Amino acid sequence: MILFGMKMLFEDVDRFSQSLSIGGGNLLADYFHKVRELITLIEKEEGERLRQAACRVAESLRRGGIVQLFGCGHSHLLTEEVFYRAGGLVPVKPILIEPLMLHEGAVRSSRLERKNGYAATFLPDQEFHREDVVFVLSTSGRNPVPVDVALYAKEQGAYVIGVTSLQYAQSQPSRHTSGKRLHEVVDLVIDNHAPVGDALLKHPKVAVPFAPSSTVTGAAILNAVFAEAVVLLAESGVEPPVFLSGNIEGADGHNDRLIARYRKRIPLLDGSD
Repeated sequence: MILFGMKMLFEDVDRFSQSLSIGGGNLLADYFHKVRELITLIEKEEGERLRQAACRVAESLRRGGIVQLFGCGHSHLLTEEVFYRAGGLVPVKPILIEPLMLHEGAVRSSRLERKNGYAATFLPDQEFHREDVVFVLSTSGRNPVPVDVALYAKEQGAYVIGVTSLQYAQSQPSRHTSGKRLHEVVDLVIDNHAPVGDALLKHPKVAVPFAPSSTVTGAAILNAVFAEAVVLLAESGVEPPVFLSGNIEGADGHNDRLIARYRKRIPLLDGSD
């Protein structure tokens, strides 16, 4: 009886899949096409700024600094994408403020990101050095918390890079008391070219745009910048501090040596206080 029920279920799924393929176009292909277009556009239009960012990262690491990253909501995912990453830079510190993430309440996190003054509840606990590079990620660029993080890091002497969508930001008023948006307060802007609202696709039977872009493009932007920084370090005679995958035999010794170098500034690397 169970097997018969499963057979019926799979037949229903197959019929549903066939009905989708007959009607509204190939949205799978459309999404991949749109993402490829965006990444190509970013490579072309943002190439010089990506290189500037890579130079700043390389110089920061040469001078003993680290790379710090901050984002609210889904933007915080990008701060973790490049943290403790096989093939990635070791001296990378995500600024993880749990109420601004999603697991303690998604709607609440959005409400707090929009709250002027909220950043003051956690910024005094953050340590920014003059040698550091700080990435602040916000696709809309309009909310107070990312703006305040950028302003605070700049006040401490760090070099601040904003990853945002200029098209999106310029279509919406700032929610910050200064009237400023992220791209107006940072040292360097990298445009992720997300459309207003972030979603890439439309369909006549779907009332709103769907299929977001900024996580895919944000990951590409950060990894491209770090890749260029690795080569710049190597070509200047500095060993790039890059993680080996922990699933490769013998990697632990290599990784432990690098973690020991940055443990004090980045306690999250091994959970020490």
